[in-house]
Amino acid sequence: MTDLSYTHGTGATPLLGDTIGRDLGRAIAAHPDREVLVDLESGRRWTYTEFGAAVDELARGLLGSGVGKGDRVGIWAVNCPEWVLVQYATARIGAIMVNINPAYRAHELAYVLEQAGISLLVASPGHRGSDYRALVEQVRGDCPGLRAVHYIGDPSWGALVAAGGAVGPEELAVAAAGLSCDDPVNIQYTSGTTGFPKGATLSHHNILNNGYFVGELLGYTERDRICVPVPFYHCFGMVMGNLAATSHGACVVIPAPSFDPAATLRAVESERCTSLYGVPTMFIAELDLPDFSAYDLSSLRTGIMAGSPCPVEVMKRVVAEMNMAEVSICYGMTETSPVSTQTRRDDDLERRTGTVGRVMPHVEVKVIDPATGVTLPRGEAGELCTRGYSVMLGYWGEPERTAEAIDAGRWMHTGDLAVLREDGYVQIVGRSKDMIIRGGENVYPREIEEFLHTHPKIADVQVVGVPDERYGEEVLACVIPRDPADPPTLDDLTAFCRDRLAHYKVPRRLRILADFPMTVSGKVRKVELREGYGE
Repeated sequence: MTDLSYTHGTGATPLLGDTIGRDLGRAIAAHPDREVLVDLESGRRWTYTEFGAAVDELARGLLGSGVGKGDRVGIWAVNCPEWVLVQYATARIGAIMVNINPAYRAHELAYVLEQAGISLLVASPGHRGSDYRALVEQVRGDCPGLRAVHYIGDPSWGALVAAGGAVGPEELAVAAAGLSCDDPVNIQYTSGTTGFPKGATLSHHNILNNGYFVGELLGYTERDRICVPVPFYHCFGMVMGNLAATSHGACVVIPAPSFDPAATLRAVESERCTSLYGVPTMFIAELDLPDFSAYDLSSLRTGIMAGSPCPVEVMKRVVAEMNMAEVSICYGMTETSPVSTQTRRDDDLERRTGTVGRVMPHVEVKVIDPATGVTLPRGEAGELCTRGYSVMLGYWGEPERTAEAIDAGRWMHTGDLAVLREDGYVQIVGRSKDMIIRGGENVYPREIEEFLHTHPKIADVQVVGVPDERYGEEVLACVIPRDPADPPTLDDLTAFCRDRLAHYKVPRRLRILADFPMTVSGKVRKVELREGYGE
């Protein structure tokens, strides 16, 4: 009988049944004097003991500011130590941290603030020309539930911390003791296929265990130092980075507020990092530095490459020239905390570049016929589904959309087309036809299409992804103009989107059409738009 496309991850190591706060407490007790966090830009660094004290101080500040269990605290900031402190302080008291992409513009920010019901926001003052203060003030009138905003590096941040002066350690202990590992602790917004983003709601159990087992498969111990240039607002940074580190007594090194290839390699060299993270485009940028060979990367042994497929030649160079013989490929999605499959430290080049690894411990995966839901024989392509501790609690406030993604058996339908090989390794052979992956960012065309429909010169629009050497894919807008004699230009679209959409969602290519190719049932044939107009 042919084996079916089903497998589950086994292992001798049990799941962690703790909250993030209790797990951090264990690491502090075991490794009090080891470093846990280093920020290269500011020169600040913390031992586990110092970090634990800083987390508790901020946690008391949140309690003193009226934040309690289940309240939503937004974090809208670039990579910095305060981001990490907010992550652990909210978890300590049972508040739900809501990650907000630093690239968001006004209308995206307003949507997340209101949809999540954020009552307190911690933000950077600005980044790369964006004035966050001005953007917050622009939308604040539309978000009546937002009662407090604190800016990092500003007296308002000091006021937030100082608010804990009236809260004793006993009150913090009571708050922490009332938490369950199954409580929601984090909301991460993923671009929606049907308009606005959806808030994937994740529990302590979801993300603590996922970070822990990613670290286990990488062989992390308290001697590891992890260079994290990927953004904290993604699971990649805050789960595979921060939680993988603290659950093993390891150290997180922040090379810069946002990705800088030279700063990343300087951080690896100066801090003797043993692990480095990135999407393929990041590794390409590092390898392409004119002075790449001048950096001493001999301390590296491992790391993670994720976000999009890794070209074989890039992987060869990462292993040979960056000393990352044990580098791992991870696959997953925000809704699964995020990692469902991962390559192992001793996997060969073919498995590292031709597959996304094997199923994680304590996780199940299967490949089904998308039309019938029946599990397919191994080797046949179908939709990849996953089940286990890592599947999110649901989309915040949207039970209908949750039911569309998670079936009655608690299987998460990824929308990706995959093959489960006889050796248990998973190959991704396609994905839900609309999603674009641009430089590791997931972009769903429907959100952009709905926004572009408000442009006065556009009668209809379809957005697709087309190949791009630098980013993997680029955003192409195919437009039917209202007046064929006066179509919009690419500059028009860029200006229209600049202050309303995150930069990675802004179309970089434009095609003006008289009509769209259609199926006999009246659906737009996006595959023809990609193939016929993407050159």
